Amino acid sequence: MFTSVLMIEKPLVPTDVGLVTTLHGDEPVSFVVLMQPRGDQDRLLRALDDVALGELDDAVREATGQDEEEAADSPVSPAERALEHSLGALRAAGAEAVGQIVQDHPLDVLTSVVEETGADEVIVLTAPHLVEEFFHRDWASRARHKVGVPVLKLFAHGE
Repeated sequence: MFTSVLMIEKPLVPTDVGLVTTLHGDEPVSFVVLMQPRGDQDRLLRALDDVALGELDDAVREATGQDEEEAADSPVSPAERALEHSLGALRAAGAEAVGQIVQDHPLDVLTSVVEETGADEVIVLTAPHLVEEFFHRDWASRARHKVGVPVLKLFAHGE
């Protein structure tokens, strides 16, 4: 069985599930999903990306923190819901899937998960982050120097 560590920051949509589950043809795939929600420290970078991509409504939402306010009333965090949704979608597509939320030091967690599971590859599935990518500070660029297995960067699809 082929094992992929899948780093995500948003719930998987059907297009993304289809993409990652068919990368290796008919070979059975097992996923270890690391859900790294984007935090407050990234709010400025996200707003800059939104402006650069012409998504002004998203930039305003970043500035006001509306998403965080709406989620604060729920007993289950948005990251937990996103992870459970994503694991269920991968399993429904026929893959094995386990996962965890990563709050701090995502690349350290990624490195240890790759070592512990004997993963064959890392897939970073993320929205475009123009500022981080320009300076090679995005997850995929940084992971390539740490994990010792191939790192594939894919852009996530929108809802």
